[in-house]
Amino acid sequence: MSVIPVRPEPGTRLVFRWRKWDGGEHWAHECVYLGSDDWGDWFGQPAGWRSHRPGRDFTASGPNVTLLPPNGDYVVTINQTPPAAYRIYIDISWDAKWDGDEPTGIDMDLDVVRAVDERGLFIDDQDEWDEHRVAYGYPLDIVERLEQLTVDLERRVGAFEAPFDDATGDRWLQRLADLSLVERALPDQT
Repeated sequence: MSVIPVRPEPGTRLVFRWRKWDGGEHWAHECVYLGSDDWGDWFGQPAGWRSHRPGRDFTASGPNVTLLPPNGDYVVTINQTPPAAYRIYIDISWDAKWDGDEPTGIDMDLDVVRAVDERGLFIDDQDEWDEHRVAYGYPLDIVERLEQLTVDLERRVGAFEAPFDDATGDRWLQRLADLSLVERALPDQT
């Protein structure tokens, strides 16, 4: 029987932590819990908040919201455009879930992206996927499942199906803009 995590109060600051299949550190995003809907849990990152991983560190140029669906197979980030070059960025994941009071996931390399420029809709990082599925020894059943999921998500994003439609993302971006943050110290990011 799975335990349903206790959700923080909307407005609570936290860090969404990613790792790689081998347990290595990956992205850590400063964000705020926004709430949940039928699609899952939503997090927001206002402009100027930090995202970092080993060898890379930046602050968000504009606000974005992130959806963590209950199945844990992907995590979708919806950016306010402009300034972002991508409206939708889906990280194909494994075991994305709440771990105690923090959202976490394993980044599985493949991404589905809807850019606002001439690149349009595409699957990204297939070269990294090919390299890592051998180097990390991804099980074949997981490889097949996630490759099928990636193709299906590309289709759903291209069809503007919810939650990949503009209205869903805009609703949560507005909630982020309207939110008054609950004070909570972020964990040490060094």
